[in-house]
Amino acid sequence: MKTSDNQYNDAIFPKGDLAPSEYFTGNAWVKMLVTNDQALNTAVGNVVFEAGARNNWHTHPGGQILIVTHGTGYYQEIGKPIQLLQVGDVVNIQPEIKHWHGASPQSEFTHIAISTNTAKGIVDWLESVTDEEYNSYQ
Repeated sequence: MKTSDNQYNDAIFPKGDLAPSEYFTGNAWVKMLVTNDQALNTAVGNVVFEAGARNNWHTHPGGQILIVTHGTGYYQEIGKPIQLLQVGDVVNIQPEIKHWHGASPQSEFTHIAISTNTAKGIVDWLESVTDEEYNSYQ
């Protein structure tokens, strides 16, 4: 159920802090659940995207796993078509694969982001996803 302040009262985790605008188009919020744990080499965050919001192209030196918990979103690897993501979908992102993810135009979107092998680095941010790239979903 949606509340008046655009938050879902059935959310497991709070929205967290507004994500940096230099790495996102539109608004997104990040709540770190596990900061970079040196023993486990893992960082875990809950990321909420408003409808139409997405992150920049980027890579993860140690890879990443996304678990979709709310809404409808997009995921794209460089050179491949956009994949539609829905609740329950899991994306395994191999190390150094250039990609982006975010909400579809009509839906807020939430996923758990698990950065793995963080001793190799967490994320390398690249250029913004263009409107043409974002709107290429078929």
